[in-house]
Amino acid sequence: MKKNTFLYILVVFLIIVNGFFLFNYMGNHNDNDSREPERNKGFIVKELGFNASQLEEFNKKSEGHHHRMMGLADEIKELKDKLFSSLSDDTIKQETMDSISSLICEKERAKDKEIFNHFKMIQNIATDKQKEKFKTILMDALRQGDQGNRPPPNGEDGRRPPPRGGSEGHRPPPRKD
Repeated sequence: MKKNTFLYILVVFLIIVNGFFLFNYMGNHNDNDSREPERNKGFIVKELGFNASQLEEFNKKSEGHHHRMMGLADEIKELKDKLFSSLSDDTIKQETMDSISSLICEKERAKDKEIFNHFKMIQNIATDKQKEKFKTILMDALRQGDQGNRPPPNGEDGRRPPPRGGSEGHRPPPRKD
């Protein structure tokens, strides 16, 4: 009987811990997505040191930016789903694939324009000193984004790889066939 009691307590404990984990995991995941633009806005406002009038203008002018970006992202996702759902279809025509791909490109172009216009709006309300700081932030972000797309210049850890053919860089001896 005591062994069973211990097992029942252990099972109840594990159920409670799993429920707690799932509740926190599911709840936090959805909340983070909706707060991400607010955190980005807060970062820009804090880094540039907007005063009250700049902050009011920034908030007023950037009201629809997030909604437009989310709408474009949803449209792109739907188009990509449509394109890749036809992957197993043997009868898909090249024109259909080209058409969907062109639509995806148009939506990506619209996203890029929306981002550019948003950044231009931020620059327009900034002072000269804030503009320099904003330019630095943008350049750092662009450089950081490029880092993930290209291989490291030397070895995996940034160091030069060892020379081929031995530790001293000499050629290996010729083979005798």
